[in-house]
Amino acid sequence: MEEIDETEAQPQVYMACILHGHRVGISYYDSSIRQLHVLEVWEDGSSDFPLIDLVKYQAKPLNIYTSTKSEDSFLSALQRSDGTTEAPMVKLVKSSIFSYEQAWHRLIYLRVTGMDDGLNIKERVSYLSSMMDIGSDVQVRASGGLLAILESERIVDTLEQKEYGNASITIDSIVEISLNKFLKLDAAAHEALQIFQIDKHPSHMGIGRAKEGFSVFGMMNKVCRDIVFFLVTNIIPHQCVTPIGKHLLRNWFLRPLLDVENLNGRLNAISFFLCSEELMVSLRETLKSVKDIKRILRKFDSPSSLSTVGDWTAFLKSVCALLHLGKIFEVGISENLQEHAKYLNLNIVEQACSCITTELAYVYELVIGVIDVNRSKEKGYGTIVKEGFCDELDELRQIYEELPDFLHKVTLLELAQLPHLGKEKLVPCIVYIHQIGYLLCIFEEKLEETSLLKPQDFEFMFSDVDGETKRYFYRTPKTRELDELLGDIYHKILDMERAITRDLVSHVLLFSDHLLKAINFAAELDCILSLAIVAHQNNYVRPILTEENLLDIQNGRHVLQEMTVDTFIPNDTKILHDERIIIITGPNYSGKSIYIKQVALIVFLSHIGSFVPADAATVGLTDRIFCATGSKLMTAEQSTFMIDLHQVGLMLRQTTSRSLCLLDEFGKGTLTEDGIGLLGGTVNYFVACDDPPKVLMSTHLTELFNDGCLPKSEKVKFFTMSLLRPDNNSTDIKDIVFLYRLVPGHALLSYGLHCALLAGVPEEVIKRAAFILDTVRSSNYVERLCNENLSAQDQLNKETVDRMLEFDVFKGDINLFFQDIFPC
Repeated sequence: MEEIDETEAQPQVYMACILHGHRVGISYYDSSIRQLHVLEVWEDGSSDFPLIDLVKYQAKPLNIYTSTKSEDSFLSALQRSDGTTEAPMVKLVKSSIFSYEQAWHRLIYLRVTGMDDGLNIKERVSYLSSMMDIGSDVQVRASGGLLAILESERIVDTLEQKEYGNASITIDSIVEISLNKFLKLDAAAHEALQIFQIDKHPSHMGIGRAKEGFSVFGMMNKVCRDIVFFLVTNIIPHQCVTPIGKHLLRNWFLRPLLDVENLNGRLNAISFFLCSEELMVSLRETLKSVKDIKRILRKFDSPSSLSTVGDWTAFLKSVCALLHLGKIFEVGISENLQEHAKYLNLNIVEQACSCITTELAYVYELVIGVIDVNRSKEKGYGTIVKEGFCDELDELRQIYEELPDFLHKVTLLELAQLPHLGKEKLVPCIVYIHQIGYLLCIFEEKLEETSLLKPQDFEFMFSDVDGETKRYFYRTPKTRELDELLGDIYHKILDMERAITRDLVSHVLLFSDHLLKAINFAAELDCILSLAIVAHQNNYVRPILTEENLLDIQNGRHVLQEMTVDTFIPNDTKILHDERIIIITGPNYSGKSIYIKQVALIVFLSHIGSFVPADAATVGLTDRIFCATGSKLMTAEQSTFMIDLHQVGLMLRQTTSRSLCLLDEFGKGTLTEDGIGLLGGTVNYFVACDDPPKVLMSTHLTELFNDGCLPKSEKVKFFTMSLLRPDNNSTDIKDIVFLYRLVPGHALLSYGLHCALLAGVPEEVIKRAAFILDTVRSSNYVERLCNENLSAQDQLNKETVDRMLEFDVFKGDINLFFQDIFPC
């Protein structure tokens, strides 16, 4: 049985942006799911348009279209790269494309899956208003202009011409996005927290697809499909097993929610499935058969695409799997589980029944009543319509399948009238060639007209070589008769089958809404199961989400770090209404950076509706996570220090009381005095806020604690990473033991020499460094290192220079001189 190609199609995203005052209208089309996204953002008047960067990072457009009348600063923002991917290509189009009137008419004649074709203009406006803000002129102009561009560049299929000559474009859905509904992270935050990490293909030619590396998303979507792995190890493979599930999970990671009700719904579902591993295994095994139905339906609906055996096979397997999912929820949920679902106020059983309806069973019966996916393989040619469905088609296929025997008989009759041709070593034969017809095939030598009674009846067509045998093809009265009698029978069969399958497709597409509803349920179920399995295997707990602006984590852990070490030391975090700014000091290599990132990751995971690595966690809704951690993947033209300054500047301008700000070693990339000043000024800024954000800051600039550098405020609290020294009088750095435990207080030493020892730096280097450090602390002069080998070489060099100065270039022998200095 032919299988559909399960290679995940790379999404092609096309975006249009227009600027009107401080308002930016953005629309982008994702070709992989045929979905149009629209949004309107209000910029704060700054010339760098930071919110556009957020949308670009999430959408990752291939091309961005904008008006030729756009401002230079706006164009620069569109062309700017975030450093993680190549900058999109910005294309300028004439401004009339984005005129309100043209864009309005383009939207009015847009066909959305599920929309009744009989709607009038007023009803169409009402229908579209349910999906986007028709009253927003910038949304209308951006989306209507983008549709015109997509049509002109043939990116979308244009269907029949509508009245007044307006072409109709079909998409699956329109989604209005509001950035206020999501926890916002930019590219720097994603990179710093390792939420995504793309590993490029190792080929030096760049050939091959990149893949997800060691990241939070990669861990949640780990590639491991073998269910035998569970049976042997009792560990369920954790990943999304459907293409649509993977796509949806990525969207969840790109757009963490601020909707407590929605998030609690996901958390309730995870809690429900954690009660039954057998149910999780059964559902995931069924989900593995669910293919990308959205892509198949797009292919069915496209005038330029032909449905293949693989498409129908995948479609039938998917619908069958969806029906099986419905059965599991209908009869496979025990009474205890049903009671638990009621306790959690979870209506997943009812949701499954409402999404997987009897219409799917009708579609399945409809398709198997027409399509036989095994027929093509059995018969050896491209035929998929079931035998007995169409008598005329069955008759044509029988003639085609018996054609070789029939042509053999006709050949014998023809040779009887041309006896001299039958004497050849290779006997001529009549053959059927697709799209050409019936021809007489002569082997080895071309016919000579003198040997034929009626040479005018033999029309030479062409010749070719089959292996070492040359063949000559002729049209004869008999082959012309066959052309008139049978015609191009194979293509008659194909045309008839295509007509039948197109009619079938038109009936299947009537149920697109039911199919899409079921497939969306399956995608969400796939994501929930993946998160549940990760929570089960890694001992995660359910976070408590609250509207209060606080953060209380007990024994929090780092999602990725705990997977790479034998023992991970957890730490608490408590940021209530006071003490909003936490400054952490401590030795190098003591876990400061890991700690502040683990806090941010726990907040992030809570906002996608996932359990978190902790013993308990209460997380207040957070509108944005800022990271100034010296990102390396930003624009290459900037230094690490300049990148930090850019991130801190963005943080100070856009942070709110509900933001979480991470600053890791800010100020270290310049002179110590400048770094202290910048860090102190940043802390002062946060303290001066009436309602400051939650701030986690790590630093080695201990001079910050001198009088006057920091304001005395209850909003600031100091912590350090503890360590153990067996003997307080010991000066041997080998005696130090890092405990990785966060405790109140602050440290005045970084213990960099101990870290150098752990990193394998030669001991003589560390001894010299310790000597210089002690000398500088005591304000003494650092003497030059005295080394016997260096001293002997210096003396030899001095003697050589003296002899060169004494050498008489006019009387002396230069060869003897150099032989004496550089003896062999």
